[in-house]
Formats: sequence, structure tokens, C-alpha cells
Amino acid sequence: MNHFIHPNTTLREHAREVPVREAYDVIICGGGPAGTAAALAAARQGASALVIEGKGCLGGVWTAGVLSWIVDAGHKEGVMGELVRLLDQEKLRTVNQDNTYGHAFDPERMKRLLERLCLEAGVRIRLHTMIVDGVVDDAGRVTHVITESKSGREAWPAKVFVDCSGEGDFAARCGCGFEMGHPETGKTQPFSLLGILAGPSLTEVEPYLSGWKKEGETLGHDYQRARKGKARIRMELEEAGIHPSYGKPSLFPIHDGLYMFMANHEYGVSAISADDITAATLRARAEVHEMIDALRARGGAWQNVRLVATGEQIGLREGRRIHGLYRVTLQDLLEGASHEDGICRVHAPIDVHSTDRAHGDGHEWPGLEPGTQSLPYDIPLRALVARDRDGLFIAGRCISGDFIAHSSYRVTGDAVAMGEAAGVAAAHAAKNNISPHHLPFKQIAREIAKPVELAEA
Repeated sequence: MNHFIHPNTTLREHAREVPVREAYDVIICGGGPAGTAAALAAARQGASALVIEGKGCLGGVWTAGVLSWIVDAGHKEGVMGELVRLLDQEKLRTVNQDNTYGHAFDPERMKRLLERLCLEAGVRIRLHTMIVDGVVDDAGRVTHVITESKSGREAWPAKVFVDCSGEGDFAARCGCGFEMGHPETGKTQPFSLLGILAGPSLTEVEPYLSGWKKEGETLGHDYQRARKGKARIRMELEEAGIHPSYGKPSLFPIHDGLYMFMANHEYGVSAISADDITAATLRARAEVHEMIDALRARGGAWQNVRLVATGEQIGLREGRRIHGLYRVTLQDLLEGASHEDGICRVHAPIDVHSTDRAHGDGHEWPGLEPGTQSLPYDIPLRALVARDRDGLFIAGRCISGDFIAHSSYRVTGDAVAMGEAAGVAAAHAAKNNISPHHLPFKQIAREIAKPVELAEA
């Protein structure tokens, strides 16, 4: 008997009983920057909260992805402001950067900080657990998340859910509509695998740093020097016979002797294809190793450089944009839109990494004049409420928006603020048995604007 099954057919699984675990007020799907903030905010509002994460740590791209740089953390109170103060208080941020542009941190120490804050707030953390499906009742309300882990297949009920998966995986599995990629071409921004480098001192690599000039003991951001630093690294690589896939290779200081390196782009890949993500990760890791080996062989400032880690998680800039009650658009950016239910003021610029390597310099301006500037603008709470299903919020880069707007609000400083807002709103909905579609958006936005007290070290 031939048991071979052709790969283009389907297989019907046997029906099985799935154990239902304990119920929560709020379940957060994904424990990255947005998910961690959502869990903290919900628990601090008195809701029982569970955060489910597939990796072995909280923090997502900050930790598993070693993106040890927070963009658009300035002008933020709440959880984002608290994290910055704690990073300083616990001396986890020893290079002092401008508050508006970014903050460096040690990704290993960030893991412990996020875990401690969540545990102190009473958040239940479940790591090493993949979200594989959702259950929706006849009224269109999400009732359970289905997971797979070492414990097998499990169902987790909650009053309200928050999708912080980055790609909108849970919302899509629950049947929510979404957009993805450029509206005309369908192309998405490339992936980047980040690395952590050690060895050279700040003095040795100062000419190569991405936009940092010495001002006494402070390193301040300077865009002109940023361009020069990136150009110098690219020249070093090209003289060594390496042509980096990202036209603007960047070196960011974490500590004296410890740096984050971004010099890789993976084009034409999909953030919702496991095959694409796997192939891109393998190619990117080989390229990063090749680049660091080439730099070390050049000697000079690079003679002691070592690649001590690459991300377990490749950086995925763009996945699904889930349909919400409001859609953030380019017009919001150009007008500096304000909303009565605004929960996050975005200061990050338009930043579309080229969807095609042919663009050369690493960035593009589809339908815009190169260098088009956006104004600070609001993300309204309505953009975080899933349109097509009840009982579901979305936070982070999978919120409702267009291709250009997404390139601005996708950064982690804004993801934290969106996660916090979703957590507060979800707790309000759960405790008062209100549909997220019918929340008092303006009232909740006013609550979110209040600073969160600094946690004890």
C-alpha cells in the first residue's frame, strides 16, 4: 500500500477535545514592546491579564531580535517614560542619547526588566507558546485563543483580547480583514537581521557611529554625521569586497565596547510566510558573519571586533495592517492630525525602506517628493479597535493604517504607547462588560494620557 501523500493535497485531521484553561479578563497575544505594555497596563487597571509569547523571553524585537535601540521614545509618558527612567535608574543605558530620537539598552538586561515589571504587576506570563487559532461565537465576538506548546493544544478564554503579534496573526485567524504591502504593487519593506558587536572602544569607532558626536560625556544625535558614519562603514565593506544588501549600514553604541549593527536587507519576502522568514534568516545571518569577518580582517579600528550575537528573531518591518474603526493615513501625517481620542503622539518620520534593492540607497518615497516631512500626529484609540470582530484590540505595527503612515508609526517607542492604550481600554471593556466598539473613546484617552508612577527599583 502506498502511503505517500502528494504535497499539494490537504489532510483532514481527526476531531479532538481541546482542554480549556483558566479564564482571564484580558489576554494579550504577543509579548513584544506593545504586548508587554498592554499586559502591564491591563494588570495595573485591576484586570486579570495573561500574555502569551512564542519566544523564551518578553520584549520581542528588543530582546529576541536584539534591536537594542528605542526610536521615538521622547515625548512619551506612561509605560514608555517609565521604561526610560528605569533604564537610567538601573544604569542599563550608559550611553546618553537625545530623548526624541532614541535610547540604547542592553537587550539581555531588558529581558529581566520587562519580566520583573510584569510579575510585580500580577501579569501571568506564558512563554514558549504559539498562538495558532481563535474562536469566534455566532455574534462575531472573539471568545478563545488556541495555542500549541510543550503542554499540547490548549484553549484560553477571556473577556477581551489584544493582538500584539506584529503581523496581526491572531486577528487574521479570527477572520479580520487586513491590508498588506504597497496598495499598487503589494510589495513590503525588507527584513533586517541585527547583530551585537563587541571589542572596539567608542573612541576607535566614533567616526563610524550612526549619527553620534561627542559633546563632553554625552553623545548627541546629528543627522549629517549619521550619513557620514554610514558611508564610512559602507566604504570599508566595499573595499573589503563586500557589497552590503542595505545601502546604509549602521553602527549604534550600547555601551563603550558594545554595539548594535544593522547592515542587512532581505527583499521580496513575506512576513506571513514561514518559508520566506526561514530563508531570509539563513541568508541574513551568513551575510552578517561575512561582513564582520571582512571588517576584522581590515585591522585598524576593527581588529578586535567580534560578532557576539545575532537576533533569534529577524526584524520584520511590515506585515498585516488589520482593519480598525479608524485608518491612519498619509494625510494624518502631512496635516499633523489631532484626535479627541488620541492616545499616542508620533514624532517618527516617514521611513519606507526600499521594497526593491534596485533603489540602491536603502529607502524610497513612493508617490512622494524625496525628503517629504511629516508633522507630529495622533494615533486615535479607534485605530486600535478591530473593525470586523468584537472583543478584540490591536496594538503595535499591525494597527489600522495605510502603507506610508505605517512606515512612521511602526517604531517601538510608539508601539509601547499603543500597547499601553490597548491594555487600559481592554481592562475598561472587560471590567464593565462593554464591547470595545462602544467604549467612551475620549474618556479613556484622557485616562491614558496620565503619567504612570515610576516603579520601585
